[in-house]
Amino acid sequence: MGHSGAMTITVQRATATGGAEIRRTELAAFLRSRRERITPEQVGLPRGRRRRTPGLRREEVAQLSTVGVTWYTWLEQARDIHVSVQVLDAIARALLLDRSERAHLFALAGEIDPTPGSECSGVPQSLQVMLEQLEPFPACVQNARFDLLAYNRTYRLLMCDLDLLPPEDRNCMWLAFTNEDWCASLVERDETIRIMAAKFRAAMAEHVAEPAWKALLRRLEEASPEFREIWARHEVLRPSDKIKVFRQSTVGVLRLTSNSLWTGPNQGPKLLTYTPVDTETRERLERLHALALELAEV
Repeated sequence: MGHSGAMTITVQRATATGGAEIRRTELAAFLRSRRERITPEQVGLPRGRRRRTPGLRREEVAQLSTVGVTWYTWLEQARDIHVSVQVLDAIARALLLDRSERAHLFALAGEIDPTPGSECSGVPQSLQVMLEQLEPFPACVQNARFDLLAYNRTYRLLMCDLDLLPPEDRNCMWLAFTNEDWCASLVERDETIRIMAAKFRAAMAEHVAEPAWKALLRRLEEASPEFREIWARHEVLRPSDKIKVFRQSTVGVLRLTSNSLWTGPNQGPKLLTYTPVDTETRERLERLHALALELAEV
C-alpha cells in the first residue's frame, strides 16, 4: 500500500474515532439533562431532606433501569463502552423519554431502536383506569408539548379516530394544523389554533434547547404556512379552561367544559377532561361512547 493510501485510512479512522467521541459526549450531556428534569415524586421515589442536585441522582436512574451504577456513571462520563439496546430501552423508560427523545438517545448511542415510536410517557396504570372511569366523558393525558400520552375511548373519536394515526402524529398541535378531520371538528378553529400556538410558545420558553420541542416546531413550520404566519406573531398565553365546541362527524355538535388536572409539577403532563354543558351534549357523548365500544370490539 502506498503512502497516500495509508494516510487516507489513518484520516478515516481518526474521523470515525472523532465522530464516535462527539456522539458519546452528546449522549452524556443528553442523559444528564433528562435526569435533572425529573423529580423523585414523578417516579415514585422519596425526595429526602438532603437533596442538593436537581432531578434524580445517578444511582436512582440506575435503580429504576436496573443498570449498574458504575455502568450508568460511565455513560454520563462519555466513556468508550458498548451499550445494548436492552439497556438503552430501560434507561429511556426510567427517564420517561418521549418518542423524539427516545429516537435521539438511540441515534447518539449508534443503535437501532427495536420499538421505534414508543412513548415512555410514564402514564401509570392507575391513571389509565381513571381515564376509563370517566367515560362517556372524553379525557386524555397530554404534556406541555400537546403530545397525547393516553386517552379513553370517547376521546379517541372526538375529533378523528386517533387509533388510525401513527403514534408520531398524535399531537394536538400537529393535528389542528394538518389533519382535515381534526380541523373540521373545531367550530371556532381560527381562535383555537391561535390560542394553541400562543400556549405552545409560552411552554417552549423552558424547553428551547430540547430536541423534541425543536423537532415539532420545525415539522409544523415545514408543513403549515398557516402555522408559520401565526407563529411569527409571537403571541404568548398561559393555559386556561373554557367552554369548547366541537362538531363530531357522527353525533353532531358537542358543547364541553374543559378542565386540566396536573399529574405532576405544573407545566408537566396533565389530565384533560371534557364535561357536557347541556343535556343534549351528554346524550350525544353517550352515543359516541357506544360507538367507540363497538369499534373496540371489532
